[in-house]
Amino acid sequence: MKTLILFVLMLISAVSFSQVGIGTTTPQSTLDINGSLSVKHIELPVPPSTSTAAQNITDGVYFSLNPRVQDQIFNLPDPTMYPGRIYILRNINNTLTARLTTTSGLLFPKGTTSGVTDVYMYENNSRTMLIISDGSNWNFID
Repeated sequence: MKTLILFVLMLISAVSFSQVGIGTTTPQSTLDINGSLSVKHIELPVPPSTSTAAQNITDGVYFSLNPRVQDQIFNLPDPTMYPGRIYILRNINNTLTARLTTTSGLLFPKGTTSGVTDVYMYENNSRTMLIISDGSNWNFID
């Protein structure tokens, strides 16, 4: 019986402190990737849709935003539901502005303490953004 308990304790400790390495046999982090990383890409709205309704940003990491009308709304989800989630957003339309909003909380530009309710993404102004949930709001770098 003591041997079984010792075995179970060793197994639990090995699992709880294990690290996963991809392309390495000596991972230095919980997930250690030694190589390229590819993430799911989604284009919103999906062609050939002609919808001009607000588009919700949900599953995925990298999004190409393709507004159909000027200031088309793209909604980030509630940041309290996805703490630590990261999105990479790019307005791929060269003529129309994408308007980024959130269903809850605010959007905070890098280095500020003043949040905003929406951000306009267009040529030479926040065309590509990295957005991270802090569990209350969205923080972004453009």
